[in-house]
Amino acid sequence: MKVAVAGCCHGALDKMYETLELLQRRHNVRPDLLLCCGDFQAVRNEADLRCMAVPAKYRHMQTFYRYYSGEKKAPVLTVFIGGNHEASNHLQELPYGGWVAPNIYYLGYAGVVRFRGVRIGGISGIFKSHDYRKGHFECPPYNQQTIRSAYHVRNIEVFKLKQLKRPIDIFMSHDWPRSIYHYGNKKQLLKMKSFFRQEVESNTLGSPAASELLQHLKPTYWFSAHLHVKFAAFMQHETNSKEELPKATKFLALDKCLPHRDFLQVIDVEHDPNAGDSLEYDAEWIAVLKATNSLVNVTQSSWNMPENNGLHAKWDYSATEEAIKEVLEELNHDLKIPCNFTLTAACYDPSKPPKNMEPVHTINPQTTEFCAQFGLTDINDRIHQAKEEGSVRGENEEEEEEEEMDSTGSAEEPSEYNTDNSGLSSINPDEIMLDDEGGDEDLSTCSVDPSPDHPPDFSASFSDIRIMPDSMAVSSDDAMDSTNEELEKSGVSKQVEEKSLTERPLKRIGGNENGDSGIKKIKRRNQAIYAAEDEDKTE
Repeated sequence: MKVAVAGCCHGALDKMYETLELLQRRHNVRPDLLLCCGDFQAVRNEADLRCMAVPAKYRHMQTFYRYYSGEKKAPVLTVFIGGNHEASNHLQELPYGGWVAPNIYYLGYAGVVRFRGVRIGGISGIFKSHDYRKGHFECPPYNQQTIRSAYHVRNIEVFKLKQLKRPIDIFMSHDWPRSIYHYGNKKQLLKMKSFFRQEVESNTLGSPAASELLQHLKPTYWFSAHLHVKFAAFMQHETNSKEELPKATKFLALDKCLPHRDFLQVIDVEHDPNAGDSLEYDAEWIAVLKATNSLVNVTQSSWNMPENNGLHAKWDYSATEEAIKEVLEELNHDLKIPCNFTLTAACYDPSKPPKNMEPVHTINPQTTEFCAQFGLTDINDRIHQAKEEGSVRGENEEEEEEEEMDSTGSAEEPSEYNTDNSGLSSINPDEIMLDDEGGDEDLSTCSVDPSPDHPPDFSASFSDIRIMPDSMAVSSDDAMDSTNEELEKSGVSKQVEEKSLTERPLKRIGGNENGDSGIKKIKRRNQAIYAAEDEDKTE
C-alpha cells in the first residue's frame, strides 16, 4: 500500500492534491492514503479564521472551505492531526476524531485508527509544560491565552496512548520528539538551521511528551512537521527482555507545503490484502477510551495521571483481551467508521462580502453519536455544563453582593472571555521563527530532488542506525561527533541517564528563565511560518 505523507499543509489543499495528481500522471504513482502532520487549517468561514493563533495579516481562507461545502472532494482518503495553527474551534468539535469534510478525517486530540490493516496513531498540538497537566477547558470565543492553550498537548492524551500494548505501524506528531535529532544527520541539520544549535546541544528542542510516547510505542514509522525542514533518522530501540524482538523506528520530519518544496513523501507500507478500503476504528483504542473515561477533566486545575507510586488505587488502564472482545461484540465485528459528516457551520462564500462572524461553541453530532455508542463523556457537553454552572453561581453571588451594596455600588465583573479577538497581539510566543538562511534543502541523509520529475525514495533517507536508550538522553554535540566512528561500528552510543517526565518537572521548550532565547535568530513569532513563496530569503 502506498502512503503519502505531508508536512504543514496550511490550508493549501488544492496544492497538495494537485501534487498527488501530478505524481500519478508523470510516474504512475497513486497513493492509497494521505497523512498530514498538523497545521492542516480546516477553516470553514471567517469565524474560524479568528480562532487561529496567527497574526491577522496571515489569516487567509485558503481552499479547505471548498471541500467542506462539497464543491470539491478529496481524491484520496486523508487523515490528519492538529498542529499549532488551526481553526481550533472547528477541531474542538471532534475531540475523539471525526470527519471535517467527506474523505478527510481528523484523529482528535489523540487517536488510533486502521486502514487496510495498517494501524495509524497520532497526537495533536504541541507541547508546553505550563498547560500539560491541565484539562481541556478551553472553548470559543477564545481570549489571548486560550486561543493558544487550546492546541497544547495534555497529559491525559499521552497517558491514554501509553496504555496501548499492541504494535503501532505509523504514528504522527506535530512537533518533533525531543532528542530525535541525535539519530539522524545532525551536522547537516545544524548546518542548514544553525539557530537550532543551542536547543539541540541542551537537548531542549522538541517535545518530551512525544519522546516518551516514542519510547513506549516504538512504531515502525514516526512522522512530524512543525519546524519546516526535512530531516530523517533511524533508531533501534532497546529490548526489555531477551525474548522480545528488536524494534526500530524510521523517523521523518516533513517540510511545509509550498511550490518547489519536497513537502510530500510516498512510502510503501505492508498491509492486509484481505482488509477493506474503509477507515476503521481500532478496538484496543476504543477499549482504552472506555477505561479512561473517568479521568476526563475540563478544568484548568493541574493534575497528575495515575501511577504506581502508592497514591493511586489504580494506575493500569490498558485494555484487557476481554475488554477488546466486548468492543468488537458491541460493533458486531464491523469496525468501519461511519461516513456521518455533518455541516455544523456556515461555509465561506467568496461571492459575498466578508462577514463579521463570532466564534461559537458547537457540539458536533458526530461526537454525540460516538460518545453515545461507546458510553464516553462528550467533552464539549461537559464544558458547556461547567460554563452554565459557573454562570448560575456567578448570578447568585452577584445577587448577594447587590443586597449588601448601596445604590452607588456595582457588582458587575469583567467577562471571562474576550469576544473580540481582532486585538490579539501579532506576536505568538509559542512559535519559532525559522530563518531560512541558506535555503531549505533536504536534510535527509541523502539528497532527494524535490521536483515531480524525481519521485522520492524514502528508503534511502535512513543510514545512521543507533540504539535508542530508555531515557533518550544524549551527550553533547561535540561528544557525539567525536565518537561517531565508534558508534557506526558498534551501533551503540554511550548515554547519560535522565529522569523520566514523572520524576521531574517538564521544561518549557527554548529560552532561559528570563525569557531570552540566547540566540538572536530564535524568535517566538509567526511571520516566517506564513510568508509567501519567496520565504526562502533571509528576513
